[in-house]
Amino acid sequence: MKALTLFTDRWGGVSEGAYQNFNLAFHVGDDPKAVAINRQILQQRHRTPPIVWMEQVHGDTIRQIQNADLDTLPACDALVTDRPDIALAVMVADCLPILMADETNGIIAAVHAGRNGTFLRIAPKTLRRMSELGADTGQIRVRIGPAIGPCCYEVDEKIAHIAKENFGDRYANGRYLDLKALNRDQLIEAGIKPEYIEISPLCTRCHKDLFSYRREQKTGRFAGLVWLEE
Repeated sequence: MKALTLFTDRWGGVSEGAYQNFNLAFHVGDDPKAVAINRQILQQRHRTPPIVWMEQVHGDTIRQIQNADLDTLPACDALVTDRPDIALAVMVADCLPILMADETNGIIAAVHAGRNGTFLRIAPKTLRRMSELGADTGQIRVRIGPAIGPCCYEVDEKIAHIAKENFGDRYANGRYLDLKALNRDQLIEAGIKPEYIEISPLCTRCHKDLFSYRREQKTGRFAGLVWLEE
């Protein structure tokens, strides 16, 4: 079994205005017809199996997916599956998109790790769910995609204090948080080999090829996808 992953950027679609032009989210105010076309382009361009999306709620709920033909979107912030005929997607515009795969046992996950999800340790919780399906933590490889970096992620004093009190000073430089490092270390603590974690250096607020809510407020969402091929 082989796991395939990708992260999109903001180019190659048909959305206009603030959503120019490869917005993949219906909930941000874009023309639904444009979003539907963009999602079709995504699937056709990368030859993915049917894609399962989430209604992301900034929590730590994890859903196991066995069928791509869902009547409603699962309200959660992580998806796991052992099915090779399903692609899992996470949408972001500053939060961390985390993709995980155990190719040996054929189990994958897509995680939306914003500040709340990170504080709730959604990434290691997703690892536990993968293990319950038969994944070997020592075999799992992780890709953390583009997200807001410690250069730009400024929070108020209360949030910075919570981060320092619960996770240590090394993740906060004054009021600037490093969510990438925090998620990386949570994953390592949960048993992922450090050399099996790939982290994008790109900051979404700095790079205008990516959607960023912090930079633009009214904007689209890009996506991370993971799927299995037999």
